[in-house]
Amino acid sequence: MSQDLSEQEIIRREKLQNLEAAGINPYPAPLYPVSHYSAEIKQNFSEETKDNYASVCVAGRIMSVNDKGKVLFVKIQDNDGIFQLYIKRDEICPDEDKTYWDVLTKNGMDLGDIIGATGYVFITKTGETSLHASTVTLLAKSLKPLPVVKRDEEGNTFDAVTDPEFRYRQRYADLIINPDVKETFAKRTVLMNTIREFLNTRGALEVDTPVLQAIPGGAAARPFITHHNALDVPFYLRIANELYLKRLIVGGFDWVYEFSRNFRNEGMDRTHNPEFTVLEWYTAYKDYFWMMEITEQLFEKIALTLHGTTQLTVGDKTIDFKAPYRRVSIMDAIKENTGIDISGMDEAGLREVCKTLKIDVAPTIGKGKLIDEIFGATSEHTYTQPTFIIDYPVEMSPLTKKHRTKEGLVERFELMVNGKELANAYSELNDPIDQRKRFEDQLALMERGDDEAMFIDHDFLRALEYGMPPTSGIGIGIDRLCMMMLNQPSIQDVLFFPQMRPEAFGKE
Repeated sequence: MSQDLSEQEIIRREKLQNLEAAGINPYPAPLYPVSHYSAEIKQNFSEETKDNYASVCVAGRIMSVNDKGKVLFVKIQDNDGIFQLYIKRDEICPDEDKTYWDVLTKNGMDLGDIIGATGYVFITKTGETSLHASTVTLLAKSLKPLPVVKRDEEGNTFDAVTDPEFRYRQRYADLIINPDVKETFAKRTVLMNTIREFLNTRGALEVDTPVLQAIPGGAAARPFITHHNALDVPFYLRIANELYLKRLIVGGFDWVYEFSRNFRNEGMDRTHNPEFTVLEWYTAYKDYFWMMEITEQLFEKIALTLHGTTQLTVGDKTIDFKAPYRRVSIMDAIKENTGIDISGMDEAGLREVCKTLKIDVAPTIGKGKLIDEIFGATSEHTYTQPTFIIDYPVEMSPLTKKHRTKEGLVERFELMVNGKELANAYSELNDPIDQRKRFEDQLALMERGDDEAMFIDHDFLRALEYGMPPTSGIGIGIDRLCMMMLNQPSIQDVLFFPQMRPEAFGKE
């Protein structure tokens, strides 16, 4: 494969050859005995503790070099941040032969190289905690220059690289030069661990269910299709794990959850990615009222863990995750925002409403999708503070138990925050006869051309026939939740490697 190299990349390859010619391995064996990291040293080093830092080994990527001739002040970036090395030529090369110094400084090391150093910690005349190096070892030669980033004397970035095309395609470089990005993903892990702790301490069991599925069930979405060579049958990447988790409730587990990697062959935008993470859990002997209360508790806990407060800045808004949250029926929400009462309308009436409101809808979709389109176009964006939209029409919710007191509705809620859905939950349908009928209604929509309608899952129906206890379940979009909790404007900013059109890397 041909490779077009820049002038700087050619120079770095020449330096690589110089290093090898001087007997310096630019990619030595991986074991390097790092003993300390920058944050711990800066936090704990003092005149009283200096004996604990008399023999220290650090490693990191070179981010800046201040060459004073016989002395180098080198800033390296390790896992925790930026740390300064004080490197003196006559201490690195105490003999008359300064070849090693010359090779490293003039013909070898560059910004971006990864080095290790040993020595003792001290505080410079300018007050910076630094390592006085006694040895310096090149651990990995960087052949591609890092993008230019402006930093102040403390190493803080004040002119970051913001081009999304570069940042999303080369996330590895983005993480190096934009420390805030690394912090975002570290907090994403804290968020997920907070959820795990919240659920585990209440007796929930984390489980794994299949990603490859014979039937793409559990949601109304267009699946990715693949082929299983050994079985010689088509398979689908899962669009949801709901039906498998309910099978486990049938099997006798009272509370199960899974962080599910899901795939939907649909559009991409600021809040959608074809591959995404959803937390789903199902709890026996509970209903959607209980689910609303525990969801409030969870979201409040996440906010407090990440920020120490329930009031968070999201864009130009302040959102308060303190419980309890407002509850509004979907019919009242639409009436509130349009002045139109769609309760009891048939499909023809709903199409007229769409026409009046200038909402384009496909002729293939049925009553449930029409109501969803009306709500999405007129109402969803109006709910900034956490709000439960509740009591959906039965046509919108093929897997949900009918409402115990309201004819034609089901016991379902969606949690809206900052105009977006963060969670979707039900009192689960556990009547196998009713469930079969709803699947058949979905099949009729599929035959009309709705490519997001649900398949009939006969094995799931068989499981329900054994008996599933009254159950409540929820799905929470983890990527969107991270966007909200970490104040990120795009789903791509909370995914390490978002989907993008493949690059052309040259010709064979």
